Amino acid sequence: MSAVKVVLADDERMVRTALRAILEAEADLEVVGEAATGAQAVSVVRELRPDVVLMDVRMPEIDGIRATEQILATLPSPPRIVVVTTFENDSYVYDALRAGAAGFLLKRAAAEELVQAVRLVARSDSLLYPSAVRELAALHSSARPAPPPWVARLTEREADVLRLMATGLSNAEIADRMGVGPATAKTHVASVLAKTGARDRTQAVIAAYESGFITPR
Repeated sequence: MSAVKVVLADDERMVRTALRAILEAEADLEVVGEAATGAQAVSVVRELRPDVVLMDVRMPEIDGIRATEQILATLPSPPRIVVVTTFENDSYVYDALRAGAAGFLLKRAAAEELVQAVRLVARSDSLLYPSAVRELAALHSSARPAPPPWVARLTEREADVLRLMATGLSNAEIADRMGVGPATAKTHVASVLAKTGARDRTQAVIAAYESGFITPR
């Protein structure tokens, strides 16, 4: 398998240097570019087409949220974006997830945690830090209106799949839990994404919390 290509976007050179050293120590990960501002991040990603972007949530010119929106809106096959932050309950993080980021990572995360997070989002097959996403939803979701139309369109099986997605299970784990084949689980996940209008699993789970379909506890 080819190496996962990563772009680092952070306004602190020392942070980028540390991240590069950690990632490039792994044979299956390759840092292909860096950016010191949000605007540079958009430009570098458009040019290099990485698989994963580690995006500082607060940067000069445009922040990580706007940069995430621009990347996802302008590239036909955009990379997976993980926002990097100091505080896990930061409202910027929740806004970045709503904007399309695949997950978030704390700057104080251990090296092994960083490497595992990059590999996980590159596979696009499970939710990064599901309990943290649930806590963010509980902190930042406002009063919920009437359920959106997509809730009623979910079949009973798809509703079960969405709940399992919110716990962080991969397609294989969902298949095992439901007693179906991996291909069937993958089909159900794809149907959930289509009906919720979500780009990926993270956005589907955020939609589930914000609609009241799943209640954060």
